[in-house]
Amino acid sequence: MAFVTKQLRCKERFTLLLLDLEEYYFDHHTFYHVFTNNKGEKRTIKGSLKICSKSLIFEPDQISEPILKFPFRDCSRIEEIEDKNSGYLYEENRISGFCITCQQICLIKEQSVVAPYKLERGPKDYIFRIEDTSKAEDVVQSLLQLHRASQLDKLADQIAMITAILQSRLARTSFDKNRFQSVTERPHMECEAEMVTPLVSNPGHVCITDQNLYFQPLNSYPETVVQIMLHDVRRIYKRRHGLKPLGLEIFCTENDLCSDIYLKFYNSKDRDELYYYIATFLENHITEQTAESYMLQWQRGHLSNYQYLLHLNNLADRSCNDLSQYPVFPWIIADYTSSELDLSNSETFRDLGKPVGALNKERLDRLLSRYREMPEPKFMYGSHYSSPGYVLFYLVRVAPEYMLCLQNGKFDNADRMFNSFAETWKNCLEGATDFKELIPEFYGTNSSFIVNSLKLDLGKRQGGKTVDSVELPPWAAGPDDFLKKNRNALESQYVSEHLHEWIDLIFGYKQRGSEAIAVYNVFHPLTYEGGVDWDSIEDPNQKIAMLTQILEFGQTPKQLFTSPHPQRIMPKFQNLSRGFSRGSSVTDLSPVSPCEDSFEDLTEESRKLAWSNISKLYIVYQQKIHKEAVTGITVAGNGTTVFTTSQDSTLKMFSKETRLLQRSMSFSHMALSSCLLPDDTTVVCSSWDNNVYFYSVAYGRRQDTLMGHDDAVSKVCWFNDHLYTSSWDSTVKVWRCPSADLSTSRKNNCELMAELEHEAGVNTICLNPIGTMLVSGNKEGTISIWDLTNLTILHQIPCHLGTVNDVSFSPDSRHVLSAGEDCCLKVIDVQTGMLISSLPTDQQQRCFCWDGNTVLSGSQSGELVVWDLMAAKITKKILAHSGAVTCMWMNEQCSSIITGGEDKQIIFWKLQY
Repeated sequence: MAFVTKQLRCKERFTLLLLDLEEYYFDHHTFYHVFTNNKGEKRTIKGSLKICSKSLIFEPDQISEPILKFPFRDCSRIEEIEDKNSGYLYEENRISGFCITCQQICLIKEQSVVAPYKLERGPKDYIFRIEDTSKAEDVVQSLLQLHRASQLDKLADQIAMITAILQSRLARTSFDKNRFQSVTERPHMECEAEMVTPLVSNPGHVCITDQNLYFQPLNSYPETVVQIMLHDVRRIYKRRHGLKPLGLEIFCTENDLCSDIYLKFYNSKDRDELYYYIATFLENHITEQTAESYMLQWQRGHLSNYQYLLHLNNLADRSCNDLSQYPVFPWIIADYTSSELDLSNSETFRDLGKPVGALNKERLDRLLSRYREMPEPKFMYGSHYSSPGYVLFYLVRVAPEYMLCLQNGKFDNADRMFNSFAETWKNCLEGATDFKELIPEFYGTNSSFIVNSLKLDLGKRQGGKTVDSVELPPWAAGPDDFLKKNRNALESQYVSEHLHEWIDLIFGYKQRGSEAIAVYNVFHPLTYEGGVDWDSIEDPNQKIAMLTQILEFGQTPKQLFTSPHPQRIMPKFQNLSRGFSRGSSVTDLSPVSPCEDSFEDLTEESRKLAWSNISKLYIVYQQKIHKEAVTGITVAGNGTTVFTTSQDSTLKMFSKETRLLQRSMSFSHMALSSCLLPDDTTVVCSSWDNNVYFYSVAYGRRQDTLMGHDDAVSKVCWFNDHLYTSSWDSTVKVWRCPSADLSTSRKNNCELMAELEHEAGVNTICLNPIGTMLVSGNKEGTISIWDLTNLTILHQIPCHLGTVNDVSFSPDSRHVLSAGEDCCLKVIDVQTGMLISSLPTDQQQRCFCWDGNTVLSGSQSGELVVWDLMAAKITKKILAHSGAVTCMWMNEQCSSIITGGEDKQIIFWKLQY
């Protein structure tokens, strides 16, 4: 249950939620409240007096007595009380307490019952005597100072004085190093900070050692010291807090919604130093997960929709400890009246391509009419989809004290409470100012927020009905069943196919600007990150008022994506079986038939098995057959005859069975750059002399020469009687070469079909498995994706700094992987052209094979490197060549591999299952 669970450690009646917003709790002392009851009897109640920055709170030891809260702003007088019976002849009368006169005070938690605060109106005097009289004078002076701050005319002056008092208290104290868990601990840094929980900030001292992170609250509440062991830390995020880059949130779990500690620092320098120190303890922190890497995992089914949304919220500064930036989840279900929930019917679901405010056309028309007449800055919606009030609207039954804190000791009007799912959804569709989305709890496993298990008195509605548990839709058998079905809806096929549309609205390119206007997704400018230039506001009172407005109104998440978010890959559909275009979608394409799929399944299983064991490669045989670096490898259909090209300008034919060189051919005085086998009768080779050569295996001679380019030919590809050649002359050419000509001794009649222009020399190309797309990488680091069905460019992505070494489609054609001279691996989404993952490497990767998730690459140093793209890390390094690995071949079952290198060798590899 998100942040509520984290707060259960405190069993006292007093909590920091009894303070006002932005109020601090300084210290406490044992006092006696002295008063005369209704019968005229003098009574004394012992308890703890809490000194806070805006109020005085007295917590009686007797739980039947209410907690008393004395707001300083309502106090007209505080006077010290002297003990005239001290017993010492020459000693001045000693201060023993104080008398405070208030216009009104709050009575809270009488009989320990959580309920709206009661007011006791005055003016009235209240007398308190301290147990330890040696501290009485200091306590009274503190109260007088805080009272003076509360009486200042301007709010900014009040805050400035309280801040000065807080900083003075922090400066007079330091972290108690006796709290270290071990005598061997070495402190690294100490600074002042505040521990943040929902609606509350608690000041104190942070100390970090080589083993632990400590936070010691100034008031020793709720614990004397909070300790986080550094080796337990799993995730760490920098946060905006109060619109400033001062927050740091630390998680000791991988997937928990709520963090272990959230700290707010007084300057970004301290925050950043602590962040980088802790980061050194995180395994593989250099490959910290990004929105793009999570996107790749989600697209390929490694993350559920729920998990992906949690990660995006985290990256967008949403935190359970900050109710103004609480994680936001979408409404999914639109049917709260049917007796059965049909997840196969699209009408069951909300339109995820529209914000809540645009779901009802009639309401939207009214809002747009007002929007058009509005002066700048314009906005369509007068309230936000996520705010502290909305979060507690949903959670009031498990977090009543938070609601009372936010609303000055009151619950909301009974008719405005979260009474029914159907009513709430209806109001979100029709209400003039209600555009709220949901929170993660609606898709979790703890249904307590739906049930009034605390038996709270939440009032009566018009008509006399008492507010109790939330009324469920007819299709839900109970609270747990509701959550289960809601989660099933979130993970359903319909939502998986459309969730990217909602992400575009909340975290993506439709969040702001012209795209947001086009889809009616425009909120008040103050809600957006960077929407206010704080440095230009000189009036401190105006600055405070604006900050308060923003925090109460709610904030739009940090924008994570600036281009369209890719769609999720749905296994049920063979999405690219008919090519690809900008407008194509999953729902346009037909399902795979079981008959077509049966044989493919067997091959696919063998591939999966091979890739799951790819780190278990071992060398079968290696042979030095060239005089310079090997540039290309291809294998005949029988699997025994291997052809290789080299910078020594030769084509070699080698037998795997006899391990003997069978032929050596030279066509040119310049290097050959690649080779392929359209069939077993002809080898096609590209050369740096601008030509492409056709070699007849049967006749043992050069069959033809294609003089196709004005500079070196870098790579050749073949599919269905079409030859694709790339060149340093900045073109890729498409040739039609009838395969019937290849098996004869006569020359080929290759016809130029198209010329694909590039802005720099093309170093590498690759076709997708079904020959409908081509991807190219040039010498300036740009990746271009081409639609071969109409010979048009789909995307052009500046991707690398320097030459692209190798590029390839994933087996499902959804993604492109590239390796560059800049020592990076990059993943691009084919549908949107978005760069979704960038993985830094310690050296160039010259060539690779991959299955969409795992990469086997050949490095500059000669190693084979196995990468887990989902985890963004290296899983294995395998010693291979003594120079760079320059080319790689893998059979269809992915079980046999051949590599070539700058060391002039070819190495044959097998998998050990």
